[in-house]
Amino acid sequence: MCEMLGISAKRRLSANGILRAFFAHAEQHPHGWGLATFPDGGAPAIDKEPICATGSAYLKGRLDAPIEERTLIAHIRFATVGHLEYANCHPFSAADNRGRIWTLAHNGTIFNGPELNDYIGIQYGDTDSERVLLHLINRIDREQIRLGRSLDEEERFGTLATVIAELSKGNKLNLLIYDGEVLYAHCNFRGTLHVRREADAVTFSTRPLSGEGWEEAPFTSLVAAKDGEIIRTSPPHGNEYIYNPNDYRMVYMDFARL
Repeated sequence: MCEMLGISAKRRLSANGILRAFFAHAEQHPHGWGLATFPDGGAPAIDKEPICATGSAYLKGRLDAPIEERTLIAHIRFATVGHLEYANCHPFSAADNRGRIWTLAHNGTIFNGPELNDYIGIQYGDTDSERVLLHLINRIDREQIRLGRSLDEEERFGTLATVIAELSKGNKLNLLIYDGEVLYAHCNFRGTLHVRREADAVTFSTRPLSGEGWEEAPFTSLVAAKDGEIIRTSPPHGNEYIYNPNDYRMVYMDFARL
């Protein structure tokens, strides 16, 4: 599976140490890496490559320079759906019909998602993860068209919680999403997303990293963090993904044709 890291902080914090600890896991996830930072308070600056993070000279240089951010999303990829190319590395970003830019990283696989098929012809790459982002934005767009205005913070959270609950049925759907203001996290595969709450930051990671205070993130719930605090948690939808090797059989047969 892939691994994800997300940080929401009250002020700019040095992230070099935790990013080094995170990307050190890349030998088990060698199919690409990505890092999204948000220096302009919403518009993402995304660096990514379809190679193992530990073999990237560019990433080494990036981590050798100071990285001080309030919000970031990082990802290392173990491919199940999608070829090994730049367009398929996480995070992905796209804008809604009101100009808000959304950024998403996914740890998981969509086994049953016919509602995502409409995006195959318009996505840049060929991953199910990018289709998840486009589907979420499409549902945001529909609500904004219905209301004739941009969704407020509470409405965005409610729409995401509803769509993610629907899409999580039968699918492994661990997500980190940033909408330019709020960082969202979701996990429905037990034991695969952790959170650490500190005085000035909230950090989500697939596996606990350096430091103490890690605990399992709320399960089958959407969590929203802003300015270093968790501000909302949805009721659990209960759609737990339980590993079944048969789910992956057709996926790996397709991937073997790379």
